[in-house]
Amino acid sequence: MDLKNINSVYFIGAGGIGMSAIARYFIHKGMVVAGYDKTPSALTAQLEREGMLLHYEDNVDDIPRACRNPQTTLVVYTPAIPAEHHELVYFREHGFAVEKRAQVLGRLTHAHKGLCVAGTHGKTTTSTMCAHIMHQSSVDCNAFLGGISKNYNSNYILSKDSDYVVIEADEFDRSFHWLRPWMSVITSTDPDHLDIYGTKEAYLESFNHYTSLIQPGGALILHTGLEMTPRLQNGVTLYTYSRTEGDFHAENIRIGHGEIVFDFISPVECVKDVQLGQPISINIDNGIAAMAMAQLNGCTAEELRYGMKTYHGVDRRFDFKLKTDKIVFLSDYAHHPKEIYQSAKSVRDLYGDKKITVIFQPHLYTRTRDFYKEFADSLSLLDEVVLCDIYPAREEPIPGVTSQLIYDELKPGVERRLIHKDEVMQYVADHDFEVLVVLGAGDLDNLVPQMAELLKKKYL
Repeated sequence: MDLKNINSVYFIGAGGIGMSAIARYFIHKGMVVAGYDKTPSALTAQLEREGMLLHYEDNVDDIPRACRNPQTTLVVYTPAIPAEHHELVYFREHGFAVEKRAQVLGRLTHAHKGLCVAGTHGKTTTSTMCAHIMHQSSVDCNAFLGGISKNYNSNYILSKDSDYVVIEADEFDRSFHWLRPWMSVITSTDPDHLDIYGTKEAYLESFNHYTSLIQPGGALILHTGLEMTPRLQNGVTLYTYSRTEGDFHAENIRIGHGEIVFDFISPVECVKDVQLGQPISINIDNGIAAMAMAQLNGCTAEELRYGMKTYHGVDRRFDFKLKTDKIVFLSDYAHHPKEIYQSAKSVRDLYGDKKITVIFQPHLYTRTRDFYKEFADSLSLLDEVVLCDIYPAREEPIPGVTSQLIYDELKPGVERRLIHKDEVMQYVADHDFEVLVVLGAGDLDNLVPQMAELLKKKYL
C-alpha cells in the first residue's frame, strides 16, 4: 500500500511509546487515526486530546467506520499483541494492509534520510539528544523517539521542511531490519531479548545484518570495543567513538559542582567546552555519539554546544523527581544489567557520601532467568536493594524464576528486602531515605508521582 493512498490508520497496541509517536505523525498529516490499547494511561489520554479515537476492549464492533475500508486504511500493530487478538484477526481476514510498527518506520527511512540509533542500551537518550541538537539548529529534523523528551513533552518531533528523520532503531523482534538508515549510531551490543534470539551469537548477528542496511553515501558511528563485525555496503563510511578514544571522543573532561564539561574531539571540527544539560557520566558517551551524527549532517559547532547545554533529558531516564539536601528521589527505566550498572555508578558518583536505596522491579521472566547473577552484581553497587515481583509484560511465568534469584546473589553487606508491588507505598512511608531510586521498565513507575508526594510531605 502506498502511503499516499491512505486516509485512515488503525493502531493495535496504540499506547506504547513507539506506536504513539507514529500515531502522532499520522494525526499531524490530517488522517483519521484510531486504535485499541489494553489499558488507559496518561499517554493514551494525551493521544485522545490530540484527536485519536481510542478504545480499551478487544472488540471488532468498536473499530470506527472510517477504518473499515481495506483500500484506504493502514493497520499498524506491535509485536506484543498476540496473534489471536480479535481485531488483528479481523483485519488480516478482510484483506487490510497489516504492518508492524517497524515496517512503517522503514517506509519513512525510504522517504527521508533516516538517522537511526541502535543498541542494547543508550539508544533512547542518544536519539533524543541528537533530535534536540538538530531540531534547534538550522538543519532541523523529524523524530520518532522511544521516550518522552522533556524539551518537547513528546516522543515525536515534526518539521515541515527537513528531510532528516531521527529514529530509535529497536532490535526487539529484529524490528530494526525494516529500516534503511542514511546514518546510524550503534551504542552497545550486550546480549538481550534471548527469548527472541535464543543465543548471544544470533543477537550479535542481527546487529551485523543491520549494518548492511545503511545506504551508500551514509555512515556508521560505532562505539569502540563492541563484539560485532559490521558488514557495510560500498560507499558507507565507518567512524568510531567513545568517551576516551575513537574518531569522535572527549578530552579535558571536567566534573564538579553539579556540572560536566568537556572538549569534543572530531575529524570534522573540534568543539571546546561542551556542557551537558543533563550532567550524568554516561551522557558523555551518549553526547559524543549524538553530536557526531548531528555534525556529520551539517550542525555547526555553536549549534552543537547550544543543543547539548539545553538538552533536558528523557522522562524515566535518570529522571530526578526531588533533589534537595534532605532527600534525592529519581526514576530510571534501566532494566538490563549493564544499564543498571551505569545507572548505579552514576548515582554513586553523584552521592557517594549518602545511603542509596533502590526499589527494582525486574522486567520479563526470561531476562531474569538469563541474567539474574548480572542483575545482582550491578545492584550490589548500592547500599540497600528492595526487590519487587517480576513484571511479566508479554510473558507467562516460568517455574522457579522469581526475584528471589536476584536476592540470593546480592553481595554480602548489601541490605535487601523482597516485597510485593502493592506494598511499595507503605514501605516508602515507613522508612527513611537519603537517596531513593526506582528502577525498571515495568509498571512500578506508575507509583512514582505518589511516592514523590509522600516524600515531599515527609522531608520538605
